[in-house]
Amino acid sequence: MLQVIAVDQPHVKPLNMPERFRLEVVYFMTPGDAAGAPILGPKDYWIRRQDAAMWLDDGVVRIVSPLDAESIAEFEISEDQEVFLEWLVEHDIQHVRMDLT
Repeated sequence: MLQVIAVDQPHVKPLNMPERFRLEVVYFMTPGDAAGAPILGPKDYWIRRQDAAMWLDDGVVRIVSPLDAESIAEFEISEDQEVFLEWLVEHDIQHVRMDLT
């Protein structure tokens, strides 16, 4: 089991996610060079509030290809990803850490 810990909201109970989510969280992370993004540790991720809310509202995520900035892939969020985004938005979380238990 994977625990997602709210680093910036330490009073919030960690979210249990399937282990495969550690590979999926990268779809949601804000690039490290984005305005306001902190320097992160190797298991930490920053997800902007407005992005999490937008993906939750839209039900889809759009990803720009690192090889071709004009190529955009779009995929529907899974139930687990929806739970994650709801947890972020509900608790005003932006900085998370992944911990395998």
